Amino acid sequence: MKNDFFTYQAQTTPHPLGLEISHANGSYIYDTDGHAHLDFVAGVSACSLGHCHPKVVSAIEAQLKKYMHVMVYGEYVQQPAVAYTKMLANHLPANLQTTYLVNSGTEAMEGAIKLARRATGRSQLIAANKAYHGNTMGSLSLMGLEERKSAFRPLLPEVSFVNFNHQPDLAQITEKTAAVVLETIQGGAGFIMPNEGYLAQVRKRCDQVGALLILDEIQPGFGRTGKLFAFEHFNCIPDILVIGKGMASGLPVGAFVASKALMKTLQEQPKLGHITTFGGNPVIAAACLATLTELIQSQLVTDTLTKESLFRKLLVHPLIKEVRGKGLMLALLFRNGDIANYLVLEAAKRKLILFWLLFEPKAVRISPPLTISKEEISKGCQLILAILEDYPKTDVN
Repeated sequence: MKNDFFTYQAQTTPHPLGLEISHANGSYIYDTDGHAHLDFVAGVSACSLGHCHPKVVSAIEAQLKKYMHVMVYGEYVQQPAVAYTKMLANHLPANLQTTYLVNSGTEAMEGAIKLARRATGRSQLIAANKAYHGNTMGSLSLMGLEERKSAFRPLLPEVSFVNFNHQPDLAQITEKTAAVVLETIQGGAGFIMPNEGYLAQVRKRCDQVGALLILDEIQPGFGRTGKLFAFEHFNCIPDILVIGKGMASGLPVGAFVASKALMKTLQEQPKLGHITTFGGNPVIAAACLATLTELIQSQLVTDTLTKESLFRKLLVHPLIKEVRGKGLMLALLFRNGDIANYLVLEAAKRKLILFWLLFEPKAVRISPPLTISKEEISKGCQLILAILEDYPKTDVN
Protein backbone atom coordinates (compact mmCIF):
# COMPACT_ATOMS: atom_id res chain seq x y z
CA MET A 1 0.00 0.00 0.00
CA LYS A 2 2.81 2.44 0.78
CA ASN A 3 4.36 1.99 -2.68
CA ASP A 4 1.00 2.74 -4.28
CA PHE A 5 0.63 5.78 -2.02
CA PHE A 6 3.87 7.27 -3.34
CA THR A 7 3.12 6.24 -6.93
CA TYR A 8 -0.50 7.28 -7.41
CA GLN A 9 -1.34 9.88 -4.76
CA ALA A 10 0.04 13.41 -5.05
CA GLN A 11 2.38 14.38 -2.22
CA THR A 12 2.69 17.75 -0.48
CA THR A 13 6.27 17.34 0.76
CA PRO A 14 9.26 15.21 -0.25
CA HIS A 15 9.08 13.22 3.00
CA PRO A 16 5.55 12.49 4.29
CA LEU A 17 5.32 10.48 7.50
CA GLY A 18 3.74 7.59 5.60
CA LEU A 19 1.96 5.87 8.50
CA GLU A 20 -0.23 3.10 7.04
CA ILE A 21 -3.67 3.36 8.65
CA SER A 22 -5.93 0.46 9.53
CA HIS A 23 -8.58 2.16 11.69
CA ALA A 24 -9.02 4.78 14.40
CA ASN A 25 -11.06 5.07 17.56
CA GLY A 26 -11.21 7.60 20.36
CA SER A 27 -7.74 9.06 20.95
CA TYR A 28 -5.91 6.36 18.99
CA ILE A 29 -5.00 5.68 15.38
CA TYR A 30 -4.09 2.08 14.53
CA ASP A 31 -1.58 1.12 11.85
CA THR A 32 -1.78 -1.92 9.60
CA ASP A 33 0.57 -3.82 11.92
CA GLY A 34 -1.91 -3.43 14.76
CA HIS A 35 0.00 -0.80 16.75
CA ALA A 36 -1.96 1.90 18.57
CA HIS A 37 -0.71 5.48 18.15
CA LEU A 38 -1.86 8.04 20.73
CA ASP A 39 -3.13 11.05 18.78
CA PHE A 40 -2.07 14.46 20.08
CA VAL A 41 -2.98 16.19 16.78
CA ALA A 42 -6.60 15.18 15.95
CA GLY A 43 -6.14 15.51 12.21
CA VAL A 44 -4.75 19.04 12.76
CA SER A 45 -7.62 20.09 15.05
CA ALA A 46 -10.32 18.50 12.88
CA CYS A 47 -11.42 15.51 14.98
CA SER A 48 -13.03 17.44 17.84
CA LEU A 49 -14.73 14.40 19.36
CA GLY A 50 -11.91 12.00 18.61
CA HIS A 51 -12.03 9.25 16.04
CA CYS A 52 -15.34 7.58 15.17
CA HIS A 53 -17.31 9.06 18.05
CA PRO A 54 -20.39 6.82 18.38
CA LYS A 55 -22.90 9.70 18.28
CA VAL A 56 -21.33 11.11 15.12
CA VAL A 57 -21.14 7.70 13.45
CA SER A 58 -24.77 7.01 14.38
CA ALA A 59 -25.90 10.33 12.89
CA ILE A 60 -23.99 9.65 9.68
CA GLU A 61 -25.41 6.12 9.36
CA ALA A 62 -28.96 7.33 9.93
CA GLN A 63 -28.65 10.03 7.26
CA LEU A 64 -26.98 7.68 4.76
CA LYS A 65 -30.14 5.58 4.77
CA LYS A 66 -32.30 8.60 3.87
CA TYR A 67 -30.40 10.53 1.18
CA MET A 68 -26.85 11.72 0.49
CA HIS A 69 -26.92 14.39 -2.24
CA VAL A 70 -30.07 15.65 -3.91
CA MET A 71 -29.37 19.18 -5.20
CA VAL A 72 -26.76 21.91 -5.30
CA TYR A 73 -26.54 24.11 -2.22
CA GLY A 74 -29.36 26.46 -1.34
CA GLU A 75 -32.23 25.07 -3.43
CA TYR A 76 -33.84 22.25 -1.46
CA VAL A 77 -34.82 22.27 2.21
CA GLN A 78 -32.77 19.51 3.87
CA GLN A 79 -33.33 18.85 7.56
CA PRO A 80 -29.72 18.25 8.72
CA ALA A 81 -28.45 21.56 7.32
CA VAL A 82 -31.48 23.54 8.55
CA ALA A 83 -31.27 22.06 12.06
CA TYR A 84 -27.54 22.65 12.21
CA THR A 85 -27.55 26.27 11.08
CA LYS A 86 -30.42 27.05 13.48
CA MET A 87 -28.56 25.51 16.43
CA LEU A 88 -25.39 27.37 15.47
CA ALA A 89 -27.26 30.69 15.32
CA ASN A 90 -28.70 30.03 18.78
CA HIS A 91 -25.16 29.86 20.17
CA LEU A 92 -23.72 32.88 18.38
CA PRO A 93 -24.21 36.65 18.82
CA ALA A 94 -27.32 38.12 17.21
CA ASN A 95 -25.42 39.57 14.22
CA LEU A 96 -24.11 36.10 13.30
CA GLN A 97 -27.38 34.41 12.43
CA THR A 98 -27.04 33.20 8.84
CA THR A 99 -24.64 30.45 7.79
CA TYR A 100 -23.39 29.55 4.33
CA LEU A 101 -22.16 25.94 4.40
CA VAL A 102 -19.26 25.02 2.12
CA ASN A 103 -16.70 22.24 1.73
CA SER A 104 -13.61 23.46 3.59
CA GLY A 105 -12.13 26.27 5.61
CA THR A 106 -10.36 27.78 2.64
CA GLU A 107 -13.57 27.88 0.59
CA ALA A 108 -15.25 29.55 3.55
CA MET A 109 -12.55 32.21 3.48
CA GLU A 110 -13.07 32.68 -0.26
CA GLY A 111 -16.78 33.22 0.37
CA ALA A 112 -16.05 35.67 3.19
CA ILE A 113 -13.74 37.72 0.96
CA LYS A 114 -16.39 37.88 -1.76
CA LEU A 115 -19.08 38.81 0.75
CA ALA A 116 -16.99 41.64 2.22
CA ARG A 117 -16.19 43.12 -1.18
CA ARG A 118 -19.76 42.78 -2.39
CA ALA A 119 -21.31 44.26 0.75
CA THR A 120 -18.95 47.23 1.10
CA GLY A 121 -18.26 48.02 -2.55
CA ARG A 122 -14.60 48.28 -1.58
CA SER A 123 -11.68 46.15 -2.70
CA GLN A 124 -8.79 46.55 -0.23
CA LEU A 125 -8.16 43.70 2.20
CA ILE A 126 -5.89 43.82 5.24
CA ALA A 127 -4.40 40.69 6.76
CA ALA A 128 -1.63 39.94 9.24
CA ASN A 129 1.97 38.95 8.71
CA LYS A 130 2.48 35.22 9.32
CA ALA A 131 -1.22 34.64 8.80
CA TYR A 132 -2.59 31.41 7.37
CA HIS A 133 -6.12 31.25 5.97
CA GLY A 134 -5.90 28.41 3.46
CA ASN A 135 -4.31 27.66 0.10
CA THR A 136 -6.79 28.56 -2.64
CA MET A 137 -5.82 31.67 -4.55
CA GLY A 138 -7.85 34.17 -2.52
CA SER A 139 -6.88 32.66 0.81
CA LEU A 140 -3.28 32.40 -0.36
CA SER A 141 -3.33 36.12 -1.14
CA LEU A 142 -3.95 36.72 2.58
CA MET A 143 -1.04 34.52 3.65
CA GLY A 144 1.52 36.61 5.45
CA LEU A 145 4.64 34.76 4.35
CA GLU A 146 5.99 35.63 0.93
CA GLU A 147 8.17 32.54 0.50
CA ARG A 148 5.05 30.35 0.62
CA LYS A 149 3.15 32.26 -2.07
CA SER A 150 5.72 33.85 -4.39
CA ALA A 151 5.68 30.85 -6.75
CA PHE A 152 1.96 31.35 -7.41
CA ARG A 153 1.83 35.08 -8.16
CA PRO A 154 0.02 37.09 -9.44
CA LEU A 155 -2.49 36.86 -6.59
CA LEU A 156 -5.31 39.14 -5.48
CA PRO A 157 -4.36 42.83 -5.73
CA GLU A 158 -4.92 45.42 -3.01
CA VAL A 159 -3.95 43.21 -0.07
CA SER A 160 -1.94 44.89 2.70
CA PHE A 161 -0.40 43.42 5.82
CA VAL A 162 -0.15 44.53 9.42
CA ASN A 163 1.76 43.02 12.32
CA PHE A 164 -0.47 41.01 14.62
CA ASN A 165 -0.74 42.63 18.07
CA HIS A 166 0.85 45.90 16.85
CA GLN A 167 -1.79 48.57 17.41
CA PRO A 168 -0.04 51.43 15.51
CA ASP A 169 -0.50 49.39 12.32
CA LEU A 170 -4.27 49.75 12.66
CA ALA A 171 -3.95 53.19 11.08
CA GLN A 172 -3.64 51.30 7.79
CA ILE A 173 -7.35 50.46 8.07
CA THR A 174 -9.11 53.25 6.13
CA GLU A 175 -12.29 54.11 4.23
CA LYS A 176 -10.84 52.11 1.32
CA THR A 177 -10.71 48.89 3.35
CA ALA A 178 -13.37 46.29 2.61
CA ALA A 179 -12.33 43.96 5.41
CA VAL A 180 -9.68 43.18 7.96
CA VAL A 181 -9.03 39.44 8.10
CA LEU A 182 -7.42 38.00 11.22
CA GLU A 183 -7.06 34.66 12.91
CA THR A 184 -8.44 35.03 16.42
CA ILE A 185 -5.37 33.08 17.52
CA GLN A 186 -2.60 32.90 14.94
CA GLY A 187 -2.13 29.22 14.07
CA GLY A 188 0.68 28.70 11.59
CA ALA A 189 2.74 31.42 13.27
CA GLY A 190 3.00 29.35 16.44
CA PHE A 191 -0.33 29.75 18.27
CA ILE A 192 0.12 33.45 18.97
CA MET A 193 -2.50 34.84 21.35
CA PRO A 194 -3.89 38.36 20.85
CA ASN A 195 -2.71 40.85 23.44
CA GLU A 196 -5.29 42.11 25.90
CA GLY A 197 -7.51 44.64 24.16
CA TYR A 198 -5.97 44.18 20.71
CA LEU A 199 -8.96 42.63 18.95
CA ALA A 200 -11.29 45.14 20.58
CA GLN A 201 -9.15 47.93 19.11
CA VAL A 202 -9.32 46.29 15.69
CA ARG A 203 -13.10 46.11 16.05
CA LYS A 204 -13.26 49.78 17.03
CA ARG A 205 -11.11 50.88 14.07
CA CYS A 206 -13.20 48.86 11.61
CA ASP A 207 -16.36 50.52 12.96
CA GLN A 208 -14.79 53.97 12.59
CA VAL A 209 -14.06 53.55 8.88
CA GLY A 210 -16.89 51.22 7.86
CA ALA A 211 -14.70 48.19 7.21
CA LEU A 212 -15.88 44.68 8.02
CA LEU A 213 -14.03 42.43 10.43
CA ILE A 214 -13.55 38.81 9.40
CA LEU A 215 -12.31 36.47 12.13
CA ASP A 216 -10.86 33.12 11.10
CA GLU A 217 -11.84 30.53 13.71
CA ILE A 218 -11.05 27.51 11.54
CA GLN A 219 -8.57 26.18 14.10
CA PRO A 220 -9.68 27.55 17.49
CA GLY A 221 -13.41 27.16 16.88
CA PHE A 222 -15.75 24.54 18.31
CA GLY A 223 -14.55 24.42 21.87
CA ARG A 224 -10.84 24.09 21.45
CA THR A 225 -10.02 27.13 23.61
CA GLY A 226 -12.54 26.67 26.42
CA LYS A 227 -15.31 28.66 24.69
CA LEU A 228 -17.34 27.53 21.72
CA PHE A 229 -15.45 30.18 19.73
CA ALA A 230 -12.23 31.89 20.73
CA PHE A 231 -13.50 35.43 20.03
CA GLU A 232 -15.73 35.03 23.10
CA HIS A 233 -12.58 35.42 25.23
CA PHE A 234 -11.64 38.79 23.74
CA ASN A 235 -14.63 41.17 23.73
CA CYS A 236 -14.68 41.26 19.96
CA ILE A 237 -17.55 40.11 17.72
CA PRO A 238 -16.76 39.85 14.00
CA ASP A 239 -19.00 40.84 11.11
CA ILE A 240 -18.12 37.59 9.34
CA LEU A 241 -17.06 34.42 11.12
CA VAL A 242 -15.10 31.78 9.19
CA ILE A 243 -15.22 28.21 10.53
CA GLY A 244 -14.18 24.71 9.50
CA LYS A 245 -11.96 21.87 10.74
CA GLY A 246 -13.63 20.72 13.98
CA MET A 247 -17.21 21.26 12.77
CA ALA A 248 -17.92 17.66 11.79
CA SER A 249 -15.43 15.63 13.84
CA GLY A 250 -13.33 14.71 10.84
CA LEU A 251 -15.51 15.14 7.74
CA PRO A 252 -14.68 17.88 5.19
CA VAL A 253 -16.69 21.05 5.85
CA GLY A 254 -16.46 24.80 6.30
CA ALA A 255 -18.78 27.78 6.61
CA PHE A 256 -18.92 31.54 6.81
CA VAL A 257 -21.46 33.20 9.07
CA ALA A 258 -22.80 36.76 8.99
CA SER A 259 -25.99 38.75 9.49
CA LYS A 260 -29.00 38.08 7.31
CA ALA A 261 -28.64 41.54 5.75
CA LEU A 262 -24.99 40.97 4.84
CA MET A 263 -25.55 37.50 3.47
CA LYS A 264 -28.43 38.67 1.25
CA THR A 265 -25.96 40.69 -0.82
CA LEU A 266 -24.82 37.41 -2.40
CA GLN A 267 -28.33 36.76 -3.72
CA GLU A 268 -28.53 39.54 -6.31
CA GLN A 269 -26.39 41.64 -8.65
CA PRO A 270 -25.32 39.05 -9.50
CA LYS A 271 -27.52 36.20 -8.46
CA LEU A 272 -25.59 33.15 -7.32
CA GLY A 273 -22.88 35.36 -5.81
CA HIS A 274 -21.35 32.23 -4.34
CA ILE A 275 -22.34 28.73 -5.39
CA THR A 276 -21.16 25.30 -4.34
CA THR A 277 -22.33 21.84 -5.33
CA PHE A 278 -21.64 19.90 -2.16
CA GLY A 279 -21.87 22.61 0.50
CA GLY A 280 -24.50 21.67 3.06
CA ASN A 281 -24.21 18.00 2.14
CA PRO A 282 -26.77 16.25 4.37
CA VAL A 283 -24.43 13.51 5.59
CA ILE A 284 -21.80 16.03 6.61
CA ALA A 285 -24.42 18.36 8.07
CA ALA A 286 -25.68 15.46 10.19
CA ALA A 287 -22.14 14.97 11.50
CA CYS A 288 -21.93 18.72 12.20
CA LEU A 289 -25.19 18.63 14.11
CA ALA A 290 -24.13 15.63 16.19
CA THR A 291 -20.79 17.26 16.95
CA LEU A 292 -22.26 20.59 18.00
CA THR A 293 -24.96 18.90 20.08
CA GLU A 294 -22.36 16.90 21.98
CA LEU A 295 -20.17 19.95 22.56
CA ILE A 296 -23.11 21.97 23.90
CA GLN A 297 -24.65 19.23 26.06
CA SER A 298 -21.41 17.90 27.57
CA GLN A 299 -18.63 19.46 29.65
CA LEU A 300 -16.03 18.98 26.93
CA VAL A 301 -15.65 22.68 26.12
CA THR A 302 -15.08 23.85 29.68
CA ASP A 303 -12.94 20.78 30.39
CA THR A 304 -10.41 21.93 27.79
CA LEU A 305 -9.11 24.50 30.26
CA THR A 306 -8.61 21.86 32.95
CA LYS A 307 -6.80 19.69 30.43
CA GLU A 308 -4.67 22.65 29.36
CA SER A 309 -3.61 23.10 32.98
CA LEU A 310 -2.60 19.43 33.12
CA PHE A 311 -0.49 19.78 29.97
CA ARG A 312 1.22 22.87 31.38
CA LYS A 313 1.83 21.15 34.72
CA LEU A 314 3.36 18.05 33.14
CA LEU A 315 5.31 19.56 30.24
CA VAL A 316 8.12 21.15 32.21
CA HIS A 317 11.59 20.47 30.83
CA PRO A 318 14.76 22.56 30.26
CA LEU A 319 14.39 22.19 26.49
CA ILE A 320 10.81 23.52 26.50
CA LYS A 321 11.12 27.29 26.45
CA GLU A 322 7.42 28.11 26.33
CA VAL A 323 3.98 26.52 26.04
CA ARG A 324 1.87 28.79 23.86
CA GLY A 325 -1.84 28.81 23.16
CA LYS A 326 -5.05 28.22 25.03
CA GLY A 327 -7.18 25.20 25.90
CA LEU A 328 -6.27 22.27 23.68
CA MET A 329 -4.64 24.48 21.06
CA LEU A 330 -1.10 24.36 22.40
CA ALA A 331 2.40 24.65 20.97
CA LEU A 332 5.69 23.67 22.56
CA LEU A 333 8.38 26.18 21.69
CA PHE A 334 12.04 25.12 21.63
CA ARG A 335 15.36 26.89 21.20
CA ASN A 336 15.74 25.65 17.64
CA GLY A 337 14.02 23.67 14.93
CA ASP A 338 16.28 20.65 15.35
CA ILE A 339 14.77 19.89 18.75
CA ALA A 340 11.25 20.25 17.34
CA ASN A 341 12.03 17.92 14.43
CA TYR A 342 13.63 15.39 16.75
CA LEU A 343 10.60 15.38 19.02
CA VAL A 344 8.05 14.90 16.22
CA LEU A 345 10.01 12.16 14.44
CA GLU A 346 11.06 10.31 17.58
CA ALA A 347 7.51 10.51 18.96
CA ALA A 348 6.27 8.84 15.78
CA LYS A 349 8.64 5.92 16.44
CA ARG A 350 7.27 5.64 19.97
CA LYS A 351 3.64 5.68 18.81
CA LEU A 352 2.78 9.24 19.80
CA ILE A 353 1.44 11.54 17.08
CA LEU A 354 2.75 15.11 17.17
CA PHE A 355 3.12 17.56 14.28
CA TRP A 356 4.80 20.75 13.13
CA LEU A 357 3.43 24.26 12.65
CA LEU A 358 3.58 25.93 9.24
CA PHE A 359 5.63 29.07 9.88
CA GLU A 360 7.36 28.43 13.21
CA PRO A 361 10.03 25.73 12.84
CA LYS A 362 10.88 25.83 16.55
CA ALA A 363 7.34 24.79 17.59
CA VAL A 364 5.49 21.48 17.93
CA ARG A 365 1.71 21.28 17.77
CA ILE A 366 -0.40 19.70 20.51
CA SER A 367 -4.08 19.76 19.51
CA PRO A 368 -5.61 16.45 20.66
CA PRO A 369 -9.28 15.52 20.51
CA LEU A 370 -11.36 17.36 23.08
CA THR A 371 -12.40 13.93 24.34
CA ILE A 372 -8.87 12.96 25.36
CA SER A 373 -8.69 11.64 28.92
CA LYS A 374 -6.41 12.88 31.67
CA GLU A 375 -4.76 9.44 31.70
CA GLU A 376 -4.00 9.73 27.98
CA ILE A 377 -2.62 13.23 28.48
CA SER A 378 -0.32 11.94 31.23
CA LYS A 379 0.81 9.03 29.09
CA GLY A 380 1.65 11.26 26.12
CA CYS A 381 3.40 13.88 28.24
CA GLN A 382 5.58 11.21 29.86
CA LEU A 383 6.62 10.09 26.38
CA ILE A 384 7.45 13.67 25.37
CA LEU A 385 9.62 14.15 28.46
CA ALA A 386 11.38 10.82 27.89
CA ILE A 387 12.14 11.78 24.28
CA LEU A 388 13.51 15.17 25.32
CA GLU A 389 15.70 13.47 27.92
CA ASP A 390 17.16 11.38 25.09
CA TYR A 391 17.90 14.40 22.91
CA PRO A 392 21.69 14.59 22.32
CA LYS A 393 23.03 16.96 24.98
CA THR A 394 25.67 18.35 22.61
CA ASP A 395 22.93 19.78 20.38
CA VAL A 396 20.94 21.81 22.88
CA ASN A 397 22.41 25.19 21.90
